[in-house]
Amino acid sequence: MIPITIITGFLGSGKTTLILNLIPQLPPSYKLALLKNEYGDIKVDSALASSAAISGVQELLNGCICCNLVGQLSDALETLARDVTPDRIVIETSGSAFPATLAMEVNRLSRETGKYVLDGVMSVIDVENWKGYKDTSYTAKMQARYTDLIVLNKHELVSERRLEDVEDAILALEVEPQIPRTKSSKGWVDKEIVFGLDARLAGIAMEKGSAHEHDHEHSSEVEVLNVTLKSRVGEGCVDAEKLAMLLQDPTKDEVYRIKGILYASTPPESSDTTPTWNENILPGRRRYILNWSFGRWTFTPVPLPSGEGSREEEPVLRLTVITARSESTKWKKQMESSRLVALEGGGEGVLMVEKIA
Repeated sequence: MIPITIITGFLGSGKTTLILNLIPQLPPSYKLALLKNEYGDIKVDSALASSAAISGVQELLNGCICCNLVGQLSDALETLARDVTPDRIVIETSGSAFPATLAMEVNRLSRETGKYVLDGVMSVIDVENWKGYKDTSYTAKMQARYTDLIVLNKHELVSERRLEDVEDAILALEVEPQIPRTKSSKGWVDKEIVFGLDARLAGIAMEKGSAHEHDHEHSSEVEVLNVTLKSRVGEGCVDAEKLAMLLQDPTKDEVYRIKGILYASTPPESSDTTPTWNENILPGRRRYILNWSFGRWTFTPVPLPSGEGSREEEPVLRLTVITARSESTKWKKQMESSRLVALEGGGEGVLMVEKIA
């Protein structure tokens, strides 16, 4: 049977970074497949994973894997099992997914097919920001409660007192037995800790708390915008300086996450000005992934697409913007009126900002 590890955590907690940091720890012959659930319809993580040693990727987009997409889970797992024959499948949930419901569905598929076994549920907590969204998000608390392991991420960015406050808040969730915790090292966790959790504690917590607590309460916690910028004359590049001004503006209380793919003529700078690209890259139109979370962002170069959805068809910029409840209308108007999402050189472009959830 194929072991399945579920990795959950609120928006921007660092789940994808942690997964990518697991890859170098695995033997070269080890096949790790990724099933990724995300809001929006941009296959950002497929592009990112294609540059890593992940054997196969399936993405469930435009919805939540524990609600309206749960019916697609079986087909996605079957595709990975058939096409990749992986040694392990990692399911990375959307930032607002409820882990208990997903774990129960994986267990159901395990009983019915005999192909899979739930190895464990891991929750990634952003120590720097968790106190804020713990107070406003029902799902954030449930992700820390129904899990086999808690990874305290980004703790290097806060004081020891802040870290202790977060750990006290986790203990106050009154879960028995106490959930094991470990600290990441800038998004790195030993694979021996992540794999082999045996799905014991999540099951105990579900029995005591009942997964019916879910009740889809998380579905109204966030709102989602799809942003597209196209060039009227074919290939073009985004104005990176204007885009940087937009990325500096959102507050943690209004925008949780911005992810997307764009084309730029020169490597755009990340928020800490540390290059995330190879310095030997020559000037010219290239493709980048933007990853924005709680006021920090990075740009990562990725290969040009091939085949279906080739670069001739791909817009200059596509973003998924995940906002707090009741904030998407404000940010839709702001992006449409600010002229900060624009083509380089004042080129004529078509900007579309659509609310999808």
